[in-house]
Amino acid sequence: MNKTITRHVRPGLLALAIAALLGSPLAQAVATDAEVATLGKTLTPIGAEVGKNADGSIPAWSGGMTQVPAGWKPGRVDPYKDDKPLFSIDAANVDKYADKLSAGQIALIKTYQGYRMDVYPSKRSCPVPDVVAQQTRKNATSAKLGADGWQLEQVLGAGLPFPFPKSGAEAMWNYKLRYTGLGRKAQISALMPDKSGGYTENKQWASELYPFNDPAVTGPADVGGVESKLLYEVLSPASRAGEGYLIHAYLDKPQDAWIYFPGQRRVRRSPTFAYDNPIAGFDNLYFVDQINVFTGALDRYDYKLVGKKEMYVPYNSNKLIDKSNKFKDMLEADYVDRDFMRYEPHRVWVVEATVKADKRHSFAKRVFHFDEDSWALLQVDMYDAKGNLWRVQEGSLWAAPDVGACITYETQMYDLVARRYVVDNWTAEGEVIDLTAAKEGRINQATFSPDQMRRSGER
Repeated sequence: MNKTITRHVRPGLLALAIAALLGSPLAQAVATDAEVATLGKTLTPIGAEVGKNADGSIPAWSGGMTQVPAGWKPGRVDPYKDDKPLFSIDAANVDKYADKLSAGQIALIKTYQGYRMDVYPSKRSCPVPDVVAQQTRKNATSAKLGADGWQLEQVLGAGLPFPFPKSGAEAMWNYKLRYTGLGRKAQISALMPDKSGGYTENKQWASELYPFNDPAVTGPADVGGVESKLLYEVLSPASRAGEGYLIHAYLDKPQDAWIYFPGQRRVRRSPTFAYDNPIAGFDNLYFVDQINVFTGALDRYDYKLVGKKEMYVPYNSNKLIDKSNKFKDMLEADYVDRDFMRYEPHRVWVVEATVKADKRHSFAKRVFHFDEDSWALLQVDMYDAKGNLWRVQEGSLWAAPDVGACITYETQMYDLVARRYVVDNWTAEGEVIDLTAAKEGRINQATFSPDQMRRSGER
């Protein structure tokens, strides 16, 4: 096991991870009373380490951002706007910091002239609402996977399923069911820059529903096995305005998807909207299961829990959503303008996913890096069938005290072979993100039906 990773493993975790890799029954064991007793003490309510790291570059967790700043709305207030970078990592010094970078981050720095990572003071801003803490404590001794090792059979809503992950699949479920509020709505843009300095834009209204964030949920049956529901209504380009895309993601099978065609005023089922099917309009640079960094069923990969490491990751990315910024100023020909990116040292969980022998996927291997404080997915390195690093994707994170969670929305995807990139879920030029749209009834279950999508398109 890589020493860079094992050096930062919490006491006792390494033995659990090894047992998981070897297929020991320990991998399916529920948390012990002694483990549960650490929640809210030496560990945060969802299992992250409370204490600071050895050199103090990662501070102790003190509850996260729980007070709503004056004038708070996403993109209107940056609580850390006065922070200055501690140092920058570029081609001249990347080897010095390599033990705290992923292979993909190193490749980006070495591949693109001028690419750098500005490292800021670490702010552990992610809060944990009381209901999430309570449900997580219950899940620690009750949540479980199925006999196939990846399907989720039992879990309570609003809480993290596995605060003491003992397998890669458990870690993946922590990501998929992390708390981000019940649902939200925003005007988002997917942007594909070109070498001339311009870009193409696909602007949409995006509505998202996450039924497992409801504390009333007692198990998968309560929500019909649905993990999330996503609705995209295209605003531009003009040639596609009025199109609609509806996705139902499930716990145990590939997504269902429907497309609304305004010219025909019809909704049609999309049979191939899953896994590594390319998303239309992005020159094969963007696959379906890269939406929101990773989405879809877990059935095509085996997941290995590698351990925990300290790493420089995108964090408190308020510059990306700042409403005073314009896309044309944020996008360079080869990468996002580095002045808009903020990286911080944090502890992350590492999971390696390799395609199963009887399955296929264009990405033969993925390496996921999850923030310990929120289980947000902040960095993914993707490899082809020959073992070559192919794509690098990063998610961004910012604290939303009004919903008591850290939000991951913006995502950046770099193709090292094509030497091109795509960004998605960018909101700087859109309307303010409505993080309480589901809680306050502006979207609901009926919003996410094919019939409702057709009726909305006809209006």
